[in-house]
Amino acid sequence: MSDDSTPDNSQPAGTDSDTGANAPTLGSDGSGSLRPERRASRDKLKADARRVSRETGKNLGKLDYSRPRHPSEDEPENNTQYPHNTHPILVPGIAIDEQRRRYSLDKVIFAVAGTLTVAFVIWGITSPSSVASVAQTAYDWATMNVGWFFNVVAIIILVALLILAFSSYGKIPLGKDDEKAEFSTFSWVAMLFAAGIGIGVLFFGPSEPLTYFISPPPLTNDPESTEALHGAMAQTYFHWGFHAWAMYALVGGAIAYAAYRRGRSLLLSSIFQTLFGKRQSEGFAGKLVDIFAIVATLFGTAAALGIAAMQIGTGVSIVSGAGPMTNNMLVVIICVLTVGFIISAVSGVSKGIRYLSSINIILTVGIVALVLFLGPTLFLLNLLPSALMEYLGSLFDMMGRSLSWGAETQEFQSVWTVYYWAWWISWSPFVGSFIARISRGRSIRQFILGTIFIPSTLLFVAYGIMGGTSIWMYREGAAGFSDSMAAPEVFFTLIDNLPFVEWLPFVAIVVLAIFFITSADSASVVMGMLTSRGDQEPKKWVVVFWGLVMSGIAVVMLLLGNASALEGLQQLVIVTAVPFAIIMLFIIVAWFKELRTDPLALRRKYAQNAVDNAVVAGADQFGDDFAFQVVQTDPGDGANGGIDSEHEDYTGWYQRTNADGEPVGYDYETGEWADGWTPETTDAEDDGDEDSEATSARSEVDGQTESRVTE
Repeated sequence: MSDDSTPDNSQPAGTDSDTGANAPTLGSDGSGSLRPERRASRDKLKADARRVSRETGKNLGKLDYSRPRHPSEDEPENNTQYPHNTHPILVPGIAIDEQRRRYSLDKVIFAVAGTLTVAFVIWGITSPSSVASVAQTAYDWATMNVGWFFNVVAIIILVALLILAFSSYGKIPLGKDDEKAEFSTFSWVAMLFAAGIGIGVLFFGPSEPLTYFISPPPLTNDPESTEALHGAMAQTYFHWGFHAWAMYALVGGAIAYAAYRRGRSLLLSSIFQTLFGKRQSEGFAGKLVDIFAIVATLFGTAAALGIAAMQIGTGVSIVSGAGPMTNNMLVVIICVLTVGFIISAVSGVSKGIRYLSSINIILTVGIVALVLFLGPTLFLLNLLPSALMEYLGSLFDMMGRSLSWGAETQEFQSVWTVYYWAWWISWSPFVGSFIARISRGRSIRQFILGTIFIPSTLLFVAYGIMGGTSIWMYREGAAGFSDSMAAPEVFFTLIDNLPFVEWLPFVAIVVLAIFFITSADSASVVMGMLTSRGDQEPKKWVVVFWGLVMSGIAVVMLLLGNASALEGLQQLVIVTAVPFAIIMLFIIVAWFKELRTDPLALRRKYAQNAVDNAVVAGADQFGDDFAFQVVQTDPGDGANGGIDSEHEDYTGWYQRTNADGEPVGYDYETGEWADGWTPETTDAEDDGDEDSEATSARSEVDGQTESRVTE
């Protein structure tokens, strides 16, 4: 029986209810041979079974689950409680662009989040010393008291997603049944890589392993030893590998499922509709989640933009010979790049981010390849597999490091591991929302495994090459390398020691600029979505506003006047990530709970129940010679196995409504609305709406059903 079977119990085909009537009997001689009439009856039974098997196989294999089942005249109307007379296992899913929903600026979210962040920028300009003091105090408290919690959250998220990927839920698509992936695999991987942590390849790639090689984590290896070399690479992989991308995959997968499978808005609050209820997820609780998402995204992205600006500034200083960079020069760089990402952001995801990401992945791979072939090639080819095995072998040991290992370990964890977990958590609303938009049509299994392992593998290679080269040059005494060099200098010093690439710093600056623009582009669009009720094309002025605020935060921290400026921002990143660490645990619970009521999951439950019942009954009556046939059973005896298919958990989400939240008839087979609505009528509906904000997303509104909370 196929997974698409109806919720009726399966019974052995071609049989009489009285099993004894057709049962074989012994001959008079007691030999066990069948009498001729019984043998003929058995042959006829086999022929009937084969015929029924072929017919039912054809019918079940071609079941059109988008067509509602209508009872016959002599059959009780037992499905009249289902929305649109459609059983929940027959719903193929609802895409967000099939919904009739009016998008508008959420004034509460915009006002609260905007006021808080703008106030921070003003505070940073007028009193930078107080910002640094508060950031340090909050950082000390968070790392001492909740550092363990970040470690636990990182472990739980990775384990939960791997379980989900390899479970039966992994086959559920992030879209309607049989929907194809929207982007090619190459474009998908490029956007994941560039929008996620692209800046880190050229900044942390050469500098972080070198730092661990010179000063290994406490209670591990001797400085500058062979063991320290491999341990440095493993520690770097630990911070940038599976755990980081699992956090992105959790948020992105849950958002994509809610939007492209359940037809909800691309909001973090949409994830919690099943867990908290529709009223709370669209009310106070949902707004609070979205506000936290905006604040975390602003601070997390601003930290990355500040790092990129420092790296670009160092490159400009080296190329131009202008001497050490000043804060004023960094501010100019940020302002110029801000204009670039605003232009990219308002052009849309397909026109801006996709092209920039594809170009950037090629340029980055080119730089890494040059370092591989012009640097210590043989050393790197030996190091890469060894570093990967060291990472996998010491993974559990690194996961177990905490305050219990002593004060020195706690300090290292605070500066590095806890900070990274907090940074990835603070980035997860932004990166998660973005990868949700580009992952439509992929299965949950493909999405989770692809998001966790593909970018991680690319980063292992890139960081292995960049970090291994910087360590090799340091050990060989290459010009410019020392144990006290600043992190932004390591990459350009490495390039300076390669032959035939005097032009490479110019390309590196371009790559860093694209990374800056891509990350800021994605973040500003996502924050525009969060303040516009999930509008995938938010108003341009909203996108520009968040882009300016984000750059303003980075500028304020750089204007604090010394190296502690960026550290102060990083400290605030940890503090803002604390509530999101809790929210992410709730996301796991909410997503698992929702998958239990997915139509595909229900179909499998019904199919398994039907097959189990039929096999037991068939074997009991006919041994090996039986087939299945779908027949009606008494209520409660069918394939549902006790599932109350009329419960709101199974039926409430696919009731179609108009843009005002009023129920409207809908035919899932033809896609026709009872009130005659078509996507072409959207413009006319919007023209009649007095709320100008509600018309901002007409290009994305192809039909909506869920009622929206309007302010």
